[in-house]
Amino acid sequence: MITLDHIDFSYGKKSLFRDLDLTIPSGSIYGLLGMNGAGKTTLLKLISGQLFRSSGSAEILGYDPQKRSPAMLEDIFYLPEEFYLPQMSIDTYLRLNVPFYPKFDEAAFSRYIETFKLDLDQKIGDYSYGQKKKFLLSFGLASNTSLLILDEPTNGLDIPSKTQFRRTVASALTGSRTFIISTHQVRDMENLIDPIIILHDGRIIFNDSLESVSDTICMQVEDTEPMDDQVIYSEHIPGGYSVVRRRSAAQAASHINLETLFNAVVTAPEAFKGVQS
Repeated sequence: MITLDHIDFSYGKKSLFRDLDLTIPSGSIYGLLGMNGAGKTTLLKLISGQLFRSSGSAEILGYDPQKRSPAMLEDIFYLPEEFYLPQMSIDTYLRLNVPFYPKFDEAAFSRYIETFKLDLDQKIGDYSYGQKKKFLLSFGLASNTSLLILDEPTNGLDIPSKTQFRRTVASALTGSRTFIISTHQVRDMENLIDPIIILHDGRIIFNDSLESVSDTICMQVEDTEPMDDQVIYSEHIPGGYSVVRRRSAAQAASHINLETLFNAVVTAPEAFKGVQS
């Protein structure tokens, strides 16, 4: 599905990515996490052919994204964090944009619009920010592209809409379809994104499934600060310490908290090289 090999990218003289590698197979909802300025949006634009790498090679859906092949572009839907929707009806928007997506399913689009309770008679430019996101998500899901890239998709959504978003995206996943969701709202994405990709300091420092991680580490809350050599990471929280340890054969699997996992990987990336599959 996606292979990036030794990618370098710079904004002018400022280097952002250095020797970046990434492999993403089909059939999962990947979560892309990283600090502000880590380059998550830039990475998504490199994958979708909106930006060009300085060096290295890339293959997306069998194509080099820099060549911007129509066959590749019609099989990718990209929902940016910031966007513009014109003052037009839904019918007009569909008439202008559906031809770019040969696998578009109008019946599915109608179902998504109904699910998100959008007003069919209102011009899309008059929708609220959250409604616009629901509209574009409905369009993207109905496009039936093999790759859907969503950049901060839950920003601007209220709590019920976030729940509906998770259900809708999960129901749209197939074995031949892949989602990449970039987010700061980790709690919004729990039980949806898996595997997890963490981008930090110009590199992919983590790319693994939660199931695999839970086989090798465990998380728990302890009353006192841990000092044993099995501790990978700990942080002080109200009531004690949130602790990440290497899991022994005798320990039961524990729930993996995404915020704690992210903090642990960014703080101690070298320690996690030995626990990824």
